[in-house]
Amino acid sequence: MVDDETSLDNQQTTAAVKPVSPLRNGVHIAFRQLLALLGLIMIAVAIPIAFLTPVIPVGLPIAILGVVLLGRNAMWGRRWMEGVLSRHPRVERFAPNWLMRLVFGREKRDVRPDGK
Repeated sequence: MVDDETSLDNQQTTAAVKPVSPLRNGVHIAFRQLLALLGLIMIAVAIPIAFLTPVIPVGLPIAILGVVLLGRNAMWGRRWMEGVLSRHPRVERFAPNWLMRLVFGREKRDVRPDGK
């Protein structure tokens, strides 16, 4: 009786796992690229909004959301942002640790105050 129950459990767990179809995988990749493109657009839109609303920082949350979308959904976006941070290391000091962990999966690098 015990053998029958275990074979039934194994059949149920095997049937529950569905293979990913190529169409579903393609839709998933296209959706992630669309989210990354939306993030890039949000970053570009946040810059003029930040200049138009200097008293109330409306552009900052839009830019942060765009960076998160871009960094989490596209490898090219993550490489682009890492390149910007390596060319301009002082920019990284403005980013909080939680944002660096969320987007890049790492802690902030130490940047000396004298800029070297």
